Amino acid sequence: MYKLGIIGYPLGHSISAAIQKAGLEAMGVEGSYDVMETPPEDLINRIKYIKNNGYNGFNVTIPLKVPMSLFLDDIDDYANIAGCVNTVKIGENKEFYGYNTDIYGFKKAIPPSADLNGKTAGILGTGGAARAAVVGLAEMGIREIDFYTRNIINSSQTLNYVRTKFPNITFNVYQIQNIRSLEGTSIIVNATPIGMKGFMADQMPLEPEDLDKLSKDTIIYDIVYNPVKTVLIREAQKRELKTIEGLDMLIYQAQRALEIWTGQVPDEKVMKIAALETL
Repeated sequence: MYKLGIIGYPLGHSISAAIQKAGLEAMGVEGSYDVMETPPEDLINRIKYIKNNGYNGFNVTIPLKVPMSLFLDDIDDYANIAGCVNTVKIGENKEFYGYNTDIYGFKKAIPPSADLNGKTAGILGTGGAARAAVVGLAEMGIREIDFYTRNIINSSQTLNYVRTKFPNITFNVYQIQNIRSLEGTSIIVNATPIGMKGFMADQMPLEPEDLDKLSKDTIIYDIVYNPVKTVLIREAQKRELKTIEGLDMLIYQAQRALEIWTGQVPDEKVMKIAALETL
């Protein structure tokens, strides 16, 4: 019997419990998955609670992905490169092992036919999701990444970090309000919450004319998964651009987390059905 859960704040919108429970059932594995709303100031008390109540592992979501790394005994390569964790496995002696399955999920959602080697990417936002995107794109051979952000000063920490980790990639940063021509950009990733249900759901982070200038080979990747088809995805599909929906990344990262905890790989189709039924 596995005892699992998720910590973060707020968690009212989270569909992780439905996805992970479906994954456990698909594997025939008994387990529970608790939703534990945890504001940053309560993180230490939550960790004590988890350690004292027989948990085998848990997911970590915003805004705890970076601070959680302070409480880990060891981390995997992805968590080390990204500087944040979203999955923790608990050892027999209560050791906390940190993983970043967001990068795995981000990469797996990109079709094998997409050739990004030597190309340019645009990333909207500079938070934890943007870091995961950088690592995934770097592994796929991206040569240059343009960040678009509301606040260039606040993004300096992420920018300095990725420049240190990936010296072979050229990084540029621009104000999102003054977005430059995206022609020649092979993949554009929305790593902001714009378009999410309950947060500017009727908007998109780009202007329609920005999409009009793109070639049909450009990939629009929206990390937002609720709604499944955001305004950005719908507008991109109207223009016959290639699109990747955030739900695929969410499912693949959840699948990888269950594999880390149980040693088994659940059927992602079952997990996706559960997600769609919940949304």
